Amino acid sequence: MRPLDDLVVLDLTQFAAGPYGTQVLADAGARVIKIEVPGTGDAYRHEGPRLPNGGPGDGTYFMRFSRSKESVAIDLSRPGGRVAFEALVARADVLVENLKPGSLARLGLGWERLRELNPRLVYATVTGFGHPDLLPSPLSGWPAFAIVAEAFGGVMDVIGDAGCRPHGSGVSAGDLVAGLDAMIGVLMALHQRERTGRGQRVDVAMADAMTSMNERSVFAYSATGEVPHRGFEGHLAPFGAFRARDGWVAIGVIGQPVWLRFCNAIGRPDLLDDPDLATGSARARHLERLLPAIEEWLSQRTKQEAAAELAAANVPAAPVLDAREVSESPHVAARRMLVEFDYPGAGTFRSVASPVKLGEDLDPPVRRPPLLGEHTDAILRELAGLDDETLVRLRTEGAIG
Repeated sequence: MRPLDDLVVLDLTQFAAGPYGTQVLADAGARVIKIEVPGTGDAYRHEGPRLPNGGPGDGTYFMRFSRSKESVAIDLSRPGGRVAFEALVARADVLVENLKPGSLARLGLGWERLRELNPRLVYATVTGFGHPDLLPSPLSGWPAFAIVAEAFGGVMDVIGDAGCRPHGSGVSAGDLVAGLDAMIGVLMALHQRERTGRGQRVDVAMADAMTSMNERSVFAYSATGEVPHRGFEGHLAPFGAFRARDGWVAIGVIGQPVWLRFCNAIGRPDLLDDPDLATGSARARHLERLLPAIEEWLSQRTKQEAAAELAAANVPAAPVLDAREVSESPHVAARRMLVEFDYPGAGTFRSVASPVKLGEDLDPPVRRPPLLGEHTDAILRELAGLDDETLVRLRTEGAIG
């Protein structure tokens, strides 16, 4: 048994936020059926570095979020496609989409129709600013990618050094956090369904997800009336990235016990007697007096050596790693954070595994991302109950691919 292997999830997502969220369910064993437009599929099939020896639709961004899913190509704009899709809805537990608000409703597949087809369905949406039928925002019609959400939620205003221009997160936090939030909502709704027998809506706005991520700055403004901006922490020090001999080390000192251990670790117990460095807020105000001691100590060590010495002294620290170093990290290997799959005609790839480790599911099976429409016939036979004659007719009409 797998944690979610009793769930059927219809995945009408595209790009990153929705696909990342549904991959979380697929990693836990849910049967995730990706519904794609015949001929083109998910927009991310055409983005990112190209697959070796690939052809149209060989963008690698799609592969990041599509392992262990099945692909069914259905054109929802055609009557036959809608009929086939409705038959799948009747059998599904969850439907997830991150289309523009109202896209399904314009096809006659809004929440009222979905609930009519399947009262137990959990219907989750991920958009930039939320669906207007629940909590309408004046910005509900705005288009959004991760960078838009990160800007609107205030995250871009606190990333980077003082004086630099605003930066995105670099990891599509606006997408991935929203996708995770949506799946938390899905699991909540499924748990409630066990008691009520009814499904419900789950609505996540990417801008809301980033506002939530930026909670510290918002709370600080509420408490002090001051707006935190980019740069070193205003009330914690040393807290940030500092240059070592061959790169950077992240150091986090919070509280006097850690400050004591830090000073002893770098061989500067005298700093403990300086009244201007007595608290985190004071050290942040007088960071220029502290930096020379830190930089001198780090200049004699590699980032790995410095982080190891600090960690041995029970001071939170880590080397700042690049993608190659992360991929080769003994920690990443020990925690089984990379999974491998083969893709037809392109070779073997490694992607990041789920960070959620369940004691009874430590080695979840992994299947490669699906080819476009690879499972159309099999799933429409099994779950929608369509016979071969109907499949041939729908394909001739262009309703399926």
